[in-house]
Amino acid sequence: MPVMDNIDHFNLRSFDLNLMIAFDVMMQELSVTKSAAKLRIGQSAMSHNLSTLRMLLQDDLFVRVGQKMQPTAKARALAGPVRAALAQAQSALKACDVFDPATEVRVFRVGLTDEMEMVLLPELMKRLQNEAPGIKLLSRSITVDTVDTMMDVGEIDLAVGCKDLLQSRYRGEILFETEVTCCFNPMLIDKPGALTRDDYLNARHAVLSQTENVAGCVGVALEGMGIELDIVVAAPDFMPLLAAARHAPLIATVPCRIARQYAPLFGLEIRAMPFDMQFPPISMNWPMRVDCDAGGMWLRDQIRSVVGILSDDLVQRAAE
Repeated sequence: MPVMDNIDHFNLRSFDLNLMIAFDVMMQELSVTKSAAKLRIGQSAMSHNLSTLRMLLQDDLFVRVGQKMQPTAKARALAGPVRAALAQAQSALKACDVFDPATEVRVFRVGLTDEMEMVLLPELMKRLQNEAPGIKLLSRSITVDTVDTMMDVGEIDLAVGCKDLLQSRYRGEILFETEVTCCFNPMLIDKPGALTRDDYLNARHAVLSQTENVAGCVGVALEGMGIELDIVVAAPDFMPLLAAARHAPLIATVPCRIARQYAPLFGLEIRAMPFDMQFPPISMNWPMRVDCDAGGMWLRDQIRSVVGILSDDLVQRAAE
């Protein structure tokens, strides 16, 4: 059946879908009594449905011939398209509850912070390629300031990263706590042992900042402790910070997961942070509109599994 490019919603809104159902049942049963029983409605209600259909379609639709009801020519012409339309509606409703990752072809719009783009996304795609080859991810960069709007307007269906406050219109959960560490080039900064408080305070720094404040989240957190850092470079992504630390005597303060995976590629040493600092945890959040979507539920399970693997790997590397 050809698909209509334009649907006249104004006229269709006055046509009750139940009338199409009543018509289809009547075509199958050719009996008001049997049709009413199949729909579990009274015979008078079924007769009212038929009267309404006759008025709207300006045709008798079903006429009595001897002891039986017979469809008119117009009813026979309508029977196929009506049944096809009802079958499509039924399939659409069932599709909301069925999701087979092995055969599904779908694009998920996921908002990720820089850390999650670098750590979570590669492992997630590795997993999806094996289990769901038809699934595609459209990754969008998010910040604390932009994530709410992006979810509200439907630009993303899921967000993974730092989020200070969970609004009532969202669902969410904490995936893991945020920990940071220090990276530097041992050829430019000679600190073979653990970094002390004085080592850190006397150094020059590279930090993440996604606002106009050069101090970034690290500098702001330390300012709250009465500590001011000598921050000489701030960038919205972690890779420039690691690159800067490779070429200049700087300490790049980055999340532990970033450091473990990428610092060795830049020839950087990793040292524990000499301060006990608290940062917002990494959380996964999604709008209420996709809370019960079978595909969304499946994707969130995949992310939870990948985060579990990454956490186990981080613990193992830290112990080595």
